[in-house]
Amino acid sequence: MPAGPAVELVLRDIALWTASLVRQFPELSEELAPGRRSPAGTAPSSPHPGRDELIRQERREALLLEQRHGLSVPGHGAAPIRLHVSDAIRDITDGVVELEEAVCARLALPRPRRAGVIERLRRIVGLLDAVAAHPVLARHVRDEIRRMARRCARTLGDSETIVRVSGRCPWCDSVSLRAFPDRRAVLCVNPACVCTDTACGCQDDPAYRHLWPEDAWAELTEASGTRTEEIEAAMDDTKETSC
Repeated sequence: MPAGPAVELVLRDIALWTASLVRQFPELSEELAPGRRSPAGTAPSSPHPGRDELIRQERREALLLEQRHGLSVPGHGAAPIRLHVSDAIRDITDGVVELEEAVCARLALPRPRRAGVIERLRRIVGLLDAVAAHPVLARHVRDEIRRMARRCARTLGDSETIVRVSGRCPWCDSVSLRAFPDRRAVLCVNPACVCTDTACGCQDDPAYRHLWPEDAWAELTEASGTRTEEIEAAMDDTKETSC
């Protein structure tokens, strides 16, 4: 039986958040190495607010733990252990393993074989046609992957490119439409905006924003007063703007 519009919306969100997590999760391992160099020809990224203090705090905690367990010599200047990064890696790794096992159990499939996070995420996406028959499971998968993708992005301190788009949001009538090139999607960034689709994440998550993927841009332009050409141009804009 084909998935209804509500489930299709959830599956679309799963695909978007999974793509984000697959892209960013490997960067966490790089973040564990202090003094990571920028790729040749690129400028170092600006420090994330509060990151220096967080690193200093982690260094103090790491030294105390090492000394308590006799693992360091007083005065030895060891490199800081990136505790918040290792915690994020562990949380996401455990979360993906548990999620794939839960999906397989619900679909009456054999327990999944061992694999890395990226491979497991791809296997979950490969099961979405079967997941579509279980709306509650689909929402659980969406919520978990969205949570892990957000934690990954927060840990990396990434600031996603945002480009203003003209027109008004069809749901809240505010001039709050923004293009997010990394996701190739348009979002309404008005915190008070809530659509009428009960399957949309903005219904039950204050941090979620209603989203129009590429295949919904024509519908959005018709309702908002913007132009598809403007949205397409915004997706190619690499200059970050404020919300």
